[in-house]
Amino acid sequence: MAFLDKDYWTQRYSTGKTGWDIGHASPPLVQYLDQIKNKGIHVLIPGAGSGYEASFAMKSGFTNIHLLDLSEEPLKRFASLNPDFPNEHIHHQNFFEHNGSFDLILEQTFFCALNPNLREDYLTKMKELLKPGAKLVGVWFDREFDFDGPPFGGKISEYKKLFERYFEIKVLAPCYNSIPERLGSEVFMILENSKI
Repeated sequence: MAFLDKDYWTQRYSTGKTGWDIGHASPPLVQYLDQIKNKGIHVLIPGAGSGYEASFAMKSGFTNIHLLDLSEEPLKRFASLNPDFPNEHIHHQNFFEHNGSFDLILEQTFFCALNPNLREDYLTKMKELLKPGAKLVGVWFDREFDFDGPPFGGKISEYKKLFERYFEIKVLAPCYNSIPERLGSEVFMILENSKI
């Protein structure tokens, strides 16, 4: 799949083929969000799916959370489960067409859903959406898969070479608090938008 296909993802959701959906907010992102004092920062969660991180953030007092997904299916479910979440912060849209300015973007199984030929575009768009000094934070797979994706894998060494051209890498380390099924196969990154 060399392009973003709304119908593909909608079918995955409607048939329950959502192996990436862990049923709750990702522990590394929960721990990161728990450390943030300013709950008014503007946060984007692209490829948000069921939006567990957005739900957690809202319940933790964050007031400017935006979630985005190419498929409307999970967004409708999220809205029904989170009736107090502002509708104008739920974006049924192609990530590459989104406009905004954010202090933080959270990455959780979005990068690995994109064909690797879109990785440079992903980083360019992330840089465009982040304010100067803002951060892209999340978990990425540190493994290859023996099948055609998605998901698409990667390695720490590849990420370092690719990401350091766009961002200052603040943290790039094995993820110690992954869910048990992914322990040893994820990296945690904090990338700062400080490069020109």
